[in-house]
Amino acid sequence: MQQIVEKGAGLAVKLAREAGGILMESLGTGIGIELKGEINPVTEFDRKVEEFLVSGIRKEFPDHDFLAEEQTTPEGISQFRWVIDPIDGTTNYAHGYPCFAVSIALEHKGSALLGVIYQPATREMFTATAGGGAFLNGHPMKVSKKVTGLENSFLVTGFPYNLRQPGVLERNLKRFAKFLGESFAVRRDGSAAYDLACLAAGRFDGFWEENLSPWDTIAGYLMVCEAGGVVTDFNGEKFDPLSSKSILAAGTEELHRKMLSFLS
Repeated sequence: MQQIVEKGAGLAVKLAREAGGILMESLGTGIGIELKGEINPVTEFDRKVEEFLVSGIRKEFPDHDFLAEEQTTPEGISQFRWVIDPIDGTTNYAHGYPCFAVSIALEHKGSALLGVIYQPATREMFTATAGGGAFLNGHPMKVSKKVTGLENSFLVTGFPYNLRQPGVLERNLKRFAKFLGESFAVRRDGSAAYDLACLAAGRFDGFWEENLSPWDTIAGYLMVCEAGGVVTDFNGEKFDPLSSKSILAAGTEELHRKMLSFLS
């Protein structure tokens, strides 16, 4: 198992960096957008990068399974599964806004073994392995433990792609308004993977979002845990990166409890 994690982590870092290079070559060049939903875009680069990552991993781990956002679905033939988001923050990328990330994780029987999140525009490589800690460009990461109250907290969130369904917009705006009124500040960057990585690095104090998919959260979830943070769903139950539909993460248990009271 350890050999797979070490080999897989090195490969994921290499491929994520190369994928980031592909994306940066075309950033801001008028990329064509298709829609998977009313406000859920996909570009040719989502598919191109996904194919690049899956192909690269499959060469080294031909018996492993895959779950990726655009096209690659699991076959159920292996207990090891790579969970990939080729561009987390497609809307940003398609509009030339440099806040997006490549996210790669490996899970085994539902448990995250490794996570890699690469932000090509800033050349930030976030990594984590289960029990091995979390790192930013090779330096250890720790969540912020300075803030325990909402009034001093720097928070980040995102809005789901199903906002136009009945009641979803109103529910999310109510939560946003509550946190905006009680916290020091709230940001909405458009990339859940990068948001979680930044929380693990101590930049944000808390993060919440609903209706995310495994490829949005699994790598970042592992990073926050390995950096000493607290992660649950909106009900305070243990977060499952493969099935939970809401996520609440914070640097301290006290802040987490206060945020949870706004959400549950």
